[in-house]
Amino acid sequence: MLIVLLLFGREAAARLPAYAAWVQSLGVWGPAAFIGGYGIAAVLVIPGVWLTIAAGALWGVAYGVIYAMLGASLGAMLAFWTARYAVRRFVESYVARHPRLAAVDRAVGSEGVRLMFLLRLSPAVPYILLNYILGITRVRTRDYAVALIGMAPAITMYVYAGKVAGDVAALARGATAPRGPIYWVLIAVGLVTTVIASVLIARAAARAIRLETPKTP
Repeated sequence: MLIVLLLFGREAAARLPAYAAWVQSLGVWGPAAFIGGYGIAAVLVIPGVWLTIAAGALWGVAYGVIYAMLGASLGAMLAFWTARYAVRRFVESYVARHPRLAAVDRAVGSEGVRLMFLLRLSPAVPYILLNYILGITRVRTRDYAVALIGMAPAITMYVYAGKVAGDVAALARGATAPRGPIYWVLIAVGLVTTVIASVLIARAAARAIRLETPKTP
């Protein structure tokens, strides 16, 4: 079953641009379709980064972050429950073949919500894998849900990047009036600041994870 999810997920990932265009065509229903689609994508092991960037291009930073966080959280919960109740044996087998992931599994089982929060801050384990790995641990669903706030810095960075990409694309199509240099300077400064902050947070989280995660044999 996990192999089917992976294969179908790759096929679906190629259709993301068309999906974004469809979401935009839905008007006020677009956010609901986006959030639901994000949830399904996480279960199908489709990288969420492209959907997060699309949120910035479609709705700007503020609403983009809100919709991407809701979608990523829904997807994380759905994948967590899928791992725990539907494909547990397959996920356990995959983790057992990767010592680093097995170490994360053991550490989360003992540390709980704090380590899960750090893992969400750090790119140590990709979002789509972490959802499934945590599903086979002993963590409580409530603690898992609380730790999802750790996704916020990375989501903000990618949404901001999507906002910039959307503005550039709109300008290239002539769909918007040319912006003045001050606007682009502020946009560039904001993007660079967001990226730097996200990298610093991720590095700090990675150091903490290394200290708390048991070394593999």
